[in-house]
Amino acid sequence: MARQDVTPSDVPDVLASGLRVVFVGINPGRVSAAARAHFANPRNDFWRLLHAARLTSRLYEPHEQFALLEEGIGVTNAAYRTTPGSGDLRRSDFAGSADRLERIARELRPRWFAFVGKEAYRGAFGERPELGVQQRTLGDTQLFVLPSTSPANAAVPWKERLRWFRELALLVD
Repeated sequence: MARQDVTPSDVPDVLASGLRVVFVGINPGRVSAAARAHFANPRNDFWRLLHAARLTSRLYEPHEQFALLEEGIGVTNAAYRTTPGSGDLRRSDFAGSADRLERIARELRPRWFAFVGKEAYRGAFGERPELGVQQRTLGDTQLFVLPSTSPANAAVPWKERLRWFRELALLVD
């Protein structure tokens, strides 16, 4: 059964039981909050990377986020507060994040959590990760850290981001 919890930012979690992977963004930006959709900034590469890495069968748009459930994919955030940029977040915005992800892992049993950016992982767990598979697990759910898809992360080229999304695709399929 799909859960469509509305968060304080009005960007709903896209979750259901038994998903292949749940992507964990850092928090909603203003464009996403206004659209009530994850990764809604047209300059954010998330949706294009999902398709280019063959994690999805077609290119989705942010307003189609609940259709991802049919592909075995969910989306949530490490912090719910909407900010102009992730640099505006405070440590307190991540309070309870690790516990919430642990609860999702226990109740919905996704195979993977994929953190979209090192800061999403760091916010949840207070540790600086490397990209790729993490040693930490949440029950049977494995963790993977991807480069951020934000336009603010333009220093990481498309090809490098795509390489990490493709590595994840090999693991989740």
